[in-house]
Amino acid sequence: MDTCKICNTSKWKSKAKVGAVGVSGDGNNRKKVPAKVLRYFPLKPQLQRLFLSSKSVEDMRWHANDSKNDGMLRHPRDSEAWKHFDLTHTWFASDPRNVRLALASDGFNPFGNDIDVYLQPLVKELKELWTTGVDTYDSFKKEMFTLHATLMRTISDFPGLGSLSGWNTYTGLACPSCDIDSTPRHLPHSKKWCFMGHRRFLDQRHRFRLNKVRFDGQQDMRGPPKMLSGLQILEQVQNIDVTFGRKPDKERSGKRIRGGRPTQGVNQQWKKKNIFFELPYWKDNLLRHNLDMMHIEKNVCDNIIFTLLNDSTKSKDHLNARKDLKAMGIRPDLWPNENGRISPAVFTLTTKGKKRFLTTLKNINVPDGYTSNISRCIDMENLKLNGMLKSHDCHILMEQLLPLAIRATLPDDVSAIMIDFCSLFRQLCSKVLNVDDLKKLQNQVVLTLCHMEMIFPPSFFTVMVHLVVHLVEEVKLGGPVHYRWMYPVERYLGILKSYVRNKARPEGSIAEGYLVQEILTFCSRYIENIETRWNQLGRVDDEPINEIQTDSRVAELFPRVGKSVGGSSYYTLTPIEKLQAHRHVLTNCIIVDYYLRQYRSIIRSQMRSGARSTSEVDKKVHREFPHWFRNRVSVHDKIGD
Repeated sequence: MDTCKICNTSKWKSKAKVGAVGVSGDGNNRKKVPAKVLRYFPLKPQLQRLFLSSKSVEDMRWHANDSKNDGMLRHPRDSEAWKHFDLTHTWFASDPRNVRLALASDGFNPFGNDIDVYLQPLVKELKELWTTGVDTYDSFKKEMFTLHATLMRTISDFPGLGSLSGWNTYTGLACPSCDIDSTPRHLPHSKKWCFMGHRRFLDQRHRFRLNKVRFDGQQDMRGPPKMLSGLQILEQVQNIDVTFGRKPDKERSGKRIRGGRPTQGVNQQWKKKNIFFELPYWKDNLLRHNLDMMHIEKNVCDNIIFTLLNDSTKSKDHLNARKDLKAMGIRPDLWPNENGRISPAVFTLTTKGKKRFLTTLKNINVPDGYTSNISRCIDMENLKLNGMLKSHDCHILMEQLLPLAIRATLPDDVSAIMIDFCSLFRQLCSKVLNVDDLKKLQNQVVLTLCHMEMIFPPSFFTVMVHLVVHLVEEVKLGGPVHYRWMYPVERYLGILKSYVRNKARPEGSIAEGYLVQEILTFCSRYIENIETRWNQLGRVDDEPINEIQTDSRVAELFPRVGKSVGGSSYYTLTPIEKLQAHRHVLTNCIIVDYYLRQYRSIIRSQMRSGARSTSEVDKKVHREFPHWFRNRVSVHDKIGD
């Protein structure tokens, strides 16, 4: 096709645009320049290379050979979604070499719903991998077999989840797990959607359900929302008709409409029937679109820190938030007065508390590579956090540093709730989880969120805070979160961006760089005795040298461990510190024990021969054993330094 079937636009750039980029020559002989280029690397050859390499073929069946049925979640194979898929498609699970995939998308925006157009080649290949498969050579068993593959889930940030699934994530029904079984609440003064109502996840007889004053002014006797199956969602989107791309000129009236729109009402929550339902097994998957822990933790951390510090631009506690409390008729002690002034809340840090809070964060020292330099973001003069904290910094703050910083700066009842909230993320991010403990963890999550509803204003509860209540259920379905979050995807995007050499053609540069890297990676698995990406040392090499120290040289007292990182620093010891270090080495160093034993034996022998003092013994030792005495003196000098 030379033109778009929707708007009749040519697939080639016009002559004027082509001439503008420097293409010359006769119009008839000029090479046509496409308006858009989709660079797609087929999936089948990549999967075949994994089995063709003897270095990676054994890892492709590790999940089946090393399985443990002890009730612990260590790998996605232990999750309910994996086991349910095995029971539903037994022929696929019979061969452990069949591959299960996850699709990650981030870092680009192909106009929302139109991403399905770009996914068509991938979906076509996934259909072929499911039905017919591809002939593959197994270098471990030395045989040919038919390789099949399936797409288990997608991994993306929350807006990306909306683009892939078709669910509208910008309304009061933004939560895809609750679906339409929720009551949206719009805050009139803050002009945003509020996602409270976590009491519905409590036990039916819990006392919080009847409390009106400390929550949203109403009783909540609803039951928890039921997670819909793939078949139920397929019924919801079955009749949605979407036209991708730009609409014809007559319909769009001179305005460009980005993305498709359903024809049966603008207010529908589903924007499209996503393309993955064309896969015959997609409706059977228990977890289709994964909630990303990385972005949820990042946004929750920002909400907490900027609200505690009462940041003028990013705090969730402001004048409009207090007006919303008055409109809801709850917490009259926090209502603004006649002059529009608001009193500090119980969670607002005082000036003294801010100084203590920020000083604690600024003075914390962590190992190399543990976090970035968080102290660079702390402004002690204005008592603010400046700059953008990275996602991994927020991860460390929430799980490690924030409980330490708020322990002595907030009232006990508030700090206890916040510490419990931070511990929830730490437990959810564990590499090994006990299935029996997940129910207790879910109850703890719900109860902590209910306590937070009694403390923070409704504007604090954005959709990202609400999504925390569904994380435990997703752990049951999908397994540990470190297999399903965006950290490796974000890091790999940084690698892809480093391939760009021609900024006028970034996509082409990334494609060529990726192809070269793939070739070098495959070849480097068979190259020995040279440094490759598989055997090179890390940035910090702290592995000790395991060598048997037989020589009594002084250098062996201080063996080289690792390599230096950064510049060196000098520190002068006081006489007491020098003496303590001297005695510590003499007491604990094995090599020094050899010298001490030899020295004692020489002293005893010299005293028997008639020596009258220690100095006289030293003179005789120096005279009879000059080499050893010289080493002993240098050892003492080294210890003193």
